[in-house]
Amino acid sequence: MAILVLGIVIFLGIHLVRSFAPGLRDAVIAKGGKGAWHAIHGICALVGLCLIAYGFDASRATSGILYTPPKFLSHIALTLMILACICLVAAFLPAGKIKVATKHPAVLAIKIWALAHLLANGETNSVLLFGTFLAWGVILRISMKRRWRFGLITHPVFVSYGYDVMAVIGGLIVYGLFVWRLHELLIGVSPIVMG
Repeated sequence: MAILVLGIVIFLGIHLVRSFAPGLRDAVIAKGGKGAWHAIHGICALVGLCLIAYGFDASRATSGILYTPPKFLSHIALTLMILACICLVAAFLPAGKIKVATKHPAVLAIKIWALAHLLANGETNSVLLFGTFLAWGVILRISMKRRWRFGLITHPVFVSYGYDVMAVIGGLIVYGLFVWRLHELLIGVSPIVMG
């Protein structure tokens, strides 16, 4: 479990620098340029992600159960993941109404993903992982609202409804691939349990 915690601290820590220690980011950029910051950010994120993946898998055998979710919550979780996938795809496209309404669809996708997995999983390692990602998403959204208010970042500007169509189609494809096979291949667990 310690490796999982370390991974979460590194991954989420580097993603919260702008919210809690913007001076650190600015100092790195002033000294080495944006490339230096992107390199540090990328390396820390990758190391954190690898530690999370390894730590989560390693902790499965020893993780306790905090709660046993009722079966119907797994159906709600699967439904929420459709929305998460659509928001995730919308984040990488020019702005349609989805992106304009959500303002930062990637953060919303992560919050929905985390909530969905908390509904369906009651193991200690799952609650730790998804609970911290949900908290991170909430903290980041509050921080972004503050930056929007002070004009430090701008809201997305609507371009075309076509990007909403692309986000929905792309999100459904991503969702379908994960339900069909990718979740089991990458995580080792099928999101749909038969029987």
